[in-house]
Parts: sequence; structure tokens; C-alpha cells
Amino acid sequence: MEPPVIPRGSNVLGVGIDQIEVSRIHDSLAQHGDHFITKVFSSKEQAYCQDKADSARFFAARFAAKEATAKALGTGLGAEFGWLDAEVRHGKAGEPILHFSDRGLKLLKSKGANRALISLTHLESVASAIVILICI
Repeated sequence: MEPPVIPRGSNVLGVGIDQIEVSRIHDSLAQHGDHFITKVFSSKEQAYCQDKADSARFFAARFAAKEATAKALGTGLGAEFGWLDAEVRHGKAGEPILHFSDRGLKLLKSKGANRALISLTHLESVASAIVILICI
């Protein structure tokens, strides 16, 4: 797959990266179950991850994506930006696409950005995400 193209004339306005041990997500799923899942992941993310044989790796990548997004926005997770203000969806080729809630989109625009690029990766033990906020 080709890396995402940053359009000519665009500006990078924020970058965030996060990495998490899959075992931490596995433990949260075992200890907190549905409470953890519904607090952190959208229904679409839940369905996608729960369809996988090792759902913890896929949940971990999405957890890292939300953390990386909060870092790129410069807010962290909290009052301005919450767990459900961004979700990972997939394009036609299976590539990850970051989709924002209305509140998340308003925050994105307030930072001067109008698009977010995302890349995810996960191994058996670690999941990572990077988010780049741009203005086209």
C-alpha cells in the first residue's frame, strides 16, 4: 500500500504518536468488559474488533489511535476531547481513516486543521498509531 499523500500546499498542524502493550488492553477487556469497551470504542469499532480472532490487538491499535489523536490536537484526553470523539474506520482498500464526532470535528477545525492522516500497526505484543493533522 502506498503511504498517504500530503497534498501540495498543505500545512502540518499537529503530530501525535502512541504505543501500547496489547496485554494492557487484554487485561482491561478481562477486568472491565463491556464497561471498558463502550467507554472507549464506538459501536463500529467494537464490531470490527470483536470480529477478529485476537480482538485485543485490534482494540489496542484503536486505543493508541485515540491517544495519538489527543496528542496531535494538543489537548490530551479529557474535557475537550473524549474517547468517542474520534473513531477508526476503513477505506475501500482497508486503509484506516480517522472519523470525528461533531465535537471532535469542531476541535479539529479550531486548531486550523481540516483533515487527519492516520497509520496503525500492531504486533502480537505492541500496537502503535501515528496521527498527522493537516490543513489542505
